[in-house]
Amino acid sequence: MPKEKPRVNIGEVIRTYRGQRSLSQGDIERRTGLLRCYLSRVENGHTVPSLETLAKIAEAMDISLADFFRARKRPATAKRKKPLESFPKTKFAF
Repeated sequence: MPKEKPRVNIGEVIRTYRGQRSLSQGDIERRTGLLRCYLSRVENGHTVPSLETLAKIAEAMDISLADFFRARKRPATAKRKKPLESFPKTKFAF
């Protein structure tokens, strides 16, 4: 059975939070014991960390593990489906 692709780009999320907190990969390395080259591979999407490792990274950045999986806004170009109620009610005669 093929593996399902993750819906969240963990590496991108880590890089964003790290940047917002002005932390380098070296800072995360010192706080977690994870190698900087490993963090780089995660951020570039070459490897996916375990939940245990992700928890260490979250703690180092002072965020919750759940913050990695928060719903994000859809891009403006994404098509949005209309709810059924928005269509006009039409009666059909057969």
